Amino acid sequence: MTERREIELEIGNSEFTFELTPQDVTKYFNAVNQNNKVAPANNLLVTTVKQEQRASLKPLLANPVMVMQLAGTLLEEYGPDVEIIVKKPSTTPKD
Repeated sequence: MTERREIELEIGNSEFTFELTPQDVTKYFNAVNQNNKVAPANNLLVTTVKQEQRASLKPLLANPVMVMQLAGTLLEEYGPDVEIIVKKPSTTPKD
């Protein structure tokens, strides 16, 4: 569980580089709950963006919808490309 990934997001005219590890993603998922979604997403973005880009990113995080969109995009890109098929139960009786 040590896959470190560097992900670049272009937001408007600016580019930001995020470095995610499984520990970062696990910490995010463990912090999210019914009453607390934006703060964990904000923390994920702020702690994984390159330090020299943090000050430029913070003004963009004033809007909670932007925070959730950015975190969602980052997590989607981090996730592996794997095809998952849900098998439906057979309706024919088994002998």
